[in-house]
Amino acid sequence: MKKQFKLGVVSCDFWSQSILKGVVLSEFLHEKKILVSDSSEDKLEEVKYLGVRTTTDNSLVAQNCEFVIISGNPQNFDNIVKSFNGTKPEKLISVIPNLKKNTIKNSFGTGAIKVARCLLNLPCAIGSGTIGIDMTDFNKVTDDTEFISNIFNCIGSVLSVDESKMDAVSGLSGNGAAYVFMFLDALIDGGVQNGLTKNEAKVLAVQTLLGSAEMVEQGDQTLSELTMQACKGGAVMDALKVLEEYNFRKTVTDAVTACVKRTKELSDK
Repeated sequence: MKKQFKLGVVSCDFWSQSILKGVVLSEFLHEKKILVSDSSEDKLEEVKYLGVRTTTDNSLVAQNCEFVIISGNPQNFDNIVKSFNGTKPEKLISVIPNLKKNTIKNSFGTGAIKVARCLLNLPCAIGSGTIGIDMTDFNKVTDDTEFISNIFNCIGSVLSVDESKMDAVSGLSGNGAAYVFMFLDALIDGGVQNGLTKNEAKVLAVQTLLGSAEMVEQGDQTLSELTMQACKGGAVMDALKVLEEYNFRKTVTDAVTACVKRTKELSDK
């Protein structure tokens, strides 16, 4: 039976609002095809400007929506399940971190339920994020995988990955913005310490990072080749020597590995 709404969103938290804004403002999906629920009327007011339908009853979302997005903290997942009052969504999209698909399915009990597991990062909030998605439950229906991918294309770049790689996605991308912000902060400090104003250093650092990333994305040169191309000035060799002396590469890779390890420890706890 055809559902009244194409997409349901349970909760009006940070991630849900980012997704809703991307989907509606990009005009991927008409706002009248979206039903949003939250126990707080105040939170629902925060998304009214998008024109979406709202409710405080999660069971209505499960009953009337073809796809349902759930968001929130993994510690609160049991309460999310209870809030459906026994109504089971058929096609579920989870953006809850550290929560495996089997855990989600088992929590809803017996019966068929398809789950897509997604991992977002902070830049999704401005439409420039990266999203790792496991959609293997939907692989037999191309329309479903395309729909799920297109939801998240509204807020960033989508990479389809198997759930077994999701912890690595978390260590590299899901939490990677924090590493980049720290690196930028250090670059800015370096500029300030050598005579630039903080604003001047910020402009230079940010634009250097953006331009460098774009060269990697658009070009066909390897990172080693690009590094050598950037080293035509003799002074930069002294800079790279300092980075190598302080094990810059190993420090970064070790940071990713530490994050992956901790993510595995937190999964489904």
